Amino acid sequence: MESLNFWFIYSLTVFIASIIPGPSMLLALTHGLKYGAKISIATALGNTTASMIQATIAVTGLGIILTTSTTLFMIIKYIGALYLIYLGIKLFKTPFHIDSNEKMLTNKISKKKLFTEAFIVAASNPKALVFFTALFPQFINEGQNNLIHYTLLVVVLGIIAFICMMFYSLSAYFIKDIFNKTSLGNYFGKVIGSLFVGLGASLAFVRR
Repeated sequence: MESLNFWFIYSLTVFIASIIPGPSMLLALTHGLKYGAKISIATALGNTTASMIQATIAVTGLGIILTTSTTLFMIIKYIGALYLIYLGIKLFKTPFHIDSNEKMLTNKISKKKLFTEAFIVAASNPKALVFFTALFPQFINEGQNNLIHYTLLVVVLGIIAFICMMFYSLSAYFIKDIFNKTSLGNYFGKVIGSLFVGLGASLAFVRR
């Protein structure tokens, strides 16, 4: 059984990655503004489903690699850590500005349509699969190479992804005002980027 510290670090890493504004989060903002948080649950479920499928693909492949070659797995682990650092540096240099559709739609919307839109947006983002492939080696070793551990990694990721999507939907107006009417967007990337650089550097030196 992994320690609480292990799951805290994993959850924090996934949360930081999930809360960063991207295509899926901007979709959650738009749906939250147009239809409200209750209906936007379908949006969150669509994104979460796609993310868990991508995570399952990534973690399953890593499990096979770990079983056949520990050396290759370690190489992927360090490449993944470098990718997290690279992502952090990129985010550090990127100011955030959230644009949203100001028109409020009054027609009834199909929850299935919202689910499908969110699923496609998340599933069509190849960077997600790359990120998961970089992320999971940091939290798997020989003693954790089993179905239960893999399942927990994916389930926790899914729960956090859903929470982050709903956070954007619930806070749509609040977040829009903060990012578009103040200078916070200029510093948000620096804070998140610094966290990613720190996580990547620390995870690279964690003993297996």
